[in-house]
Formats: sequence, C-alpha cells, structure tokens
Amino acid sequence: MFLSLINLARLRQWLKNGVVLAALIFAGQAANLVQIRTALLATIIFCLLSSSVYILNDLIDREQDKNHPVKKNRPIASGQVSLSVAIIAILLLAAVSLVAGYMISREFFVVALAFLVLNALYSLWLKHGVIIDVMSISISFVLRAYAGAVAISVPASKWLLLNTLFLALFLALGKRRHEILLLEENAIDHRKILDRYSPYLLDQMIGVVTASVVVMYMLYTLSTEVSEKLNTENLFVTIPFVVYGIFRYLYLIHKEEKGGSPTSVLISDTPILIDVILWIMSVFAVLYVL
Repeated sequence: MFLSLINLARLRQWLKNGVVLAALIFAGQAANLVQIRTALLATIIFCLLSSSVYILNDLIDREQDKNHPVKKNRPIASGQVSLSVAIIAILLLAAVSLVAGYMISREFFVVALAFLVLNALYSLWLKHGVIIDVMSISISFVLRAYAGAVAISVPASKWLLLNTLFLALFLALGKRRHEILLLEENAIDHRKILDRYSPYLLDQMIGVVTASVVVMYMLYTLSTEVSEKLNTENLFVTIPFVVYGIFRYLYLIHKEEKGGSPTSVLISDTPILIDVILWIMSVFAVLYVL
C-alpha cells in the first residue's frame, strides 16, 4: 500500500515544480540564505499541492486510464489504491499545503489556492475544451512561477511569466500529439478531447509556439530592462542551450515518437539532460560569477 501511495503521488513529476525557484534565480536572490529557505519551502508546498491534483485527476479518470497502455497500471485504475484512501490523501495533502502556504504569506496562499482551484477545474471540466485544455496546463505553470516570486517578495517579471507560458504550451501540445499517435483509434476512449485535435493541427500549433519560445527568450536576454535589473548584459550566452533544447525535444517528438511525459524525457534523454544542466550552469555563471 505504501509503495502504491508513493506511485500515486507521482514524485517524479515534482520536477515540474522547479519552476517555483525561477524567480529566486533570475531575481539575483540565489545567494541569500533566507530567500533560499523560503523558496524551497514554497517549492515543497507546490509539490504537495501538485500531488493532490494528480490524485484527483487519477480518481476522476480511472475508467479512461484503464484503456491506456501505460496509465492502466496507475494505482487507482489498477485497483491498488481504494477510492476512499485516494480521497483522504487528496484532502490531507491539500490542507497541509494551504496551511503551510498561509504561513509564508497571505498573497502566497491566494496563489496556491488559485493553483489548486484551476487544476481541480481542469480535472473536472477544462480538460474537455479544445485549446482550453492546454492553455489551462500552461497557466498552472505560470502560477507556479508567480508563486515563487510572491514567496520571496520580489516583483514577478513579465518576461519570466511569458517564457513560462510559451514553454509550457510547447510541452503540452507535444504531449497531446504523442497521445494521438500512441493510442491511434483508442485515443478517444482515453481522452475525448483528442478527437478535436489532429497531428497536423498540433504540428501547426507547435510550430507557432516553438518560434514564440525561442524569440521570447532571446528578447528577454537582450532586453535593456533585464540587463539593468540583473546588472549584466551577458545573459544572451545562454540562448544556444535553449535553442538546442527546443530543437532536441522537437526531434524526440517527430522522430522518436516521445513527448508523452516531459519529465520522463528530461530524465531519460541524456542530450536534453546535459543541455539543461549546462543552461543552469551558464545562468548561474552569468548572474552570480561573471
């Protein structure tokens, strides 16, 4: 039962909550121990919140997951975890997270609550709306980034929020494309909204968002406002890592038929993992060393 609950919480997906730390890094606060402690606490809170959301989603989708070649093995769909235990886990994780969030600040609590409500609405209704489904996923990442800024009381950079939005859209659209190709004629049985998409339509959307991600990040690194705020004009040296990462992910989507789980790709694909590590190192070098 314990291992089933751990699987139910999807600890691997906690990597997504690293977005909460973005404000700490790009606000130049990563050398401040007090701010680091607060940012880490905020990240842990969002990890617990996201686990409560994942369990809720699995609870609602248990019948559809039984038709998925991979998701049918999830604890609730496979019967390893009962519905009552799942409900208790959802309520406990959500309550602990929100109480801890209120201890950081009232503003952070509001953002955390908004994140929880948005994802609950996604699990219940928003995931059934074409385009609205991927937009909802993207906004949940924006809320993570915004919460990171609120937690350490720094202004939420519009550049950070926009970059987060477009990158999350890119990943969400890639996931939809992977689901359609993987499930083929069974796609509708697993997720009805997939009937409203096609590989061609998703490729068009991915093309637009891909350009947006790259251009937005380039504008961010070359912005005079950002250079003055961070006291450096060298952030542009991180651009090649972002471009390579995006192109590598496109390669995996189109040639390797991957992309169903961005977290799994990050962990399993060595080139992308190395690229992300080098990008992080280059950002820290530019902001805190050079």
